[in-house]
Amino acid sequence: MLDELEETLTTSEAEEQEMPSFNHSFICNRLLQQLFTNDKIEALPELTLNIEKGLTPDISIYPKEKVVPDFLNDYTKYPDMPILAIEIISASQNIQDLLEKSKVLVSHNVKAVWTIEPFTNTIFVTTPSGIQKFSSQVIKSEGISVDFKKIFG
Repeated sequence: MLDELEETLTTSEAEEQEMPSFNHSFICNRLLQQLFTNDKIEALPELTLNIEKGLTPDISIYPKEKVVPDFLNDYTKYPDMPILAIEIISASQNIQDLLEKSKVLVSHNVKAVWTIEPFTNTIFVTTPSGIQKFSSQVIKSEGISVDFKKIFG
């Protein structure tokens, strides 16, 4: 009984450490505001993808015509990969872990992953050809554009 309680506490502590921070939520909101102006895409927050045991990017972006909900059936792990995934680093996360996650997403046919590091206003763009680092500027991938000056400004 004590072992079960300790395991539950350890799991709860781990979940608390991975919770998104204020800056994470703020940036996610600002990103979604810009993404929602593009009527050719659907930006879906916190969608678990059918990769390994399930990977959940902060935002998954699909071409609008590919997103057709069926409210009688649902997915706990969505099988179709987004064209772009976005990760925002929270205070409790480490950049290396999220860059590794971006590589896994790209290896499963996600065309690009943007990993946003708020402290330095840096955006890492991972594609099949590697990782590039950008400062606060307009970033474009797969016909999707975000002005990060408006995010961090």
